[in-house]
Formats: sequence, C-alpha cells, structure tokens
Amino acid sequence: MYVANFLPNTLTTYEKKDGWKLLFDGKTNNGWVRAYQDQFPAKGWIIHNGSITVQSSDGRQAGGGGDIVTKDAYAAFDLSFEFKLSPGANSGVKYFVTLEQVSDSSAIGLEYQLLDDTLHPDAKLGRDGNRTLASLYDIMKAEKTNRFLRPIGAWNFGRLVVYPNQKVEHYLNGVKVLEYIRGSKDFRDLVAISKYKIWKNFGEAYEGRILLQDHGDEVSFRSIKIKTLK
Repeated sequence: MYVANFLPNTLTTYEKKDGWKLLFDGKTNNGWVRAYQDQFPAKGWIIHNGSITVQSSDGRQAGGGGDIVTKDAYAAFDLSFEFKLSPGANSGVKYFVTLEQVSDSSAIGLEYQLLDDTLHPDAKLGRDGNRTLASLYDIMKAEKTNRFLRPIGAWNFGRLVVYPNQKVEHYLNGVKVLEYIRGSKDFRDLVAISKYKIWKNFGEAYEGRILLQDHGDEVSFRSIKIKTLK
C-alpha cells in the first residue's frame, strides 16, 4: 500500500516498517555524487530549506554542477519525489543509469521528464508529445488531465514504479499517466524510433542508479524516497 505523506523529507512509522528509505534527508548531500565522479559537485547544486536545487546556468545542459546520481543501484523499486520547476525549466529524473555509456551531455538512462510544457520548446519536439511533463522522455507520452496539474513554481508529486516483472509505471500528482514493459517488443519498437536507438539494449540493464538532471535550469527536489521491491 502506497502512503501519501505530505511532510517533506520524512517517513511515517508505516513507511519505515514497510521498507522505505529517504534518498535525500533534507539537509545533506549524503548518498549522492556527480555522474562519472566520486564526489558531490562543488558548485551548481545547493541545499536550502529542505530542498536540493540545481541552479540555473542559462539553459546550458550540465553547465553548472552536472547531473547527480545515487551511490547505490536499484533493480525493482518504488520511487517517489517532489519537484518544483522554475518558469521554462527542463530537467528529469533518470533511472537504470549505469554510467557505462559515454555521453557529451547528460548520462544515459530512462527518463521521467520534468518540463514546463507551456514555455519550453522541447514540449513540441519529439513525437506526439513524448517529451512533455511526466513522459518517458522521447519514447512514450504521459496522458495527463489538466485538473491534476499544479502550476509552475508549486510543488508537484512524481512517482515511478518498476516491478520485478519489468512493468514500469509513471505517476504525476497521484495519477498514473503511463505504463510499459521494459524489454518488451512494444518497448523496443519505440526505442528504435527514438534518439536512444544508437544505444544497444537501451533501458534494459538489470539495475542502475537514480539521476537528477542538470539541464541548465533551476529545479528543486525534496522528499525523494525509495522502496526496493522483491
């Protein structure tokens, strides 16, 4: 049973007993490092008032502190997080990031897209809206209803679940917006017509790290927590 906990950076007694743990404690960068490095970025990310924020670098991807990733890797899991976008912002929460692929921009992985769909031009790129908020970036569009969206500058709730059978679900503010099966024919067919077609077996690693993206825009995160599924 998933518990909606609205106290930032906390776990209820039930959550603790049920195996949840915080990936961000609201105060420190413990458990996080810069992608491809073994230290947290010296600049570009700040922790203040219970949130961790990637600072603006005028839209230059990885132009500040760069992406940050968890030190630990995960296979099947339930991940939830709150995020707050600045106007026109672009970012993402990536999963199954192995850091084995060399990229001149952001590290490679499946991406829960974070985007200001109104002001950022990426919302109109890709295919059939598959780069909009909560989508599986460049692969599958999130089917959203306006009444469940919160305004830019407000905290929104994101969640993604990867089951042991490889079924994946994206949620936005408590509503499921897409689902797919990693490694299925349908999934591979979509990858084959995406920008990720150049990566062999994209998105099918057994396990990987969680990544918060530096896309050059100010975005804040809090209440990042995870439960391993078996």
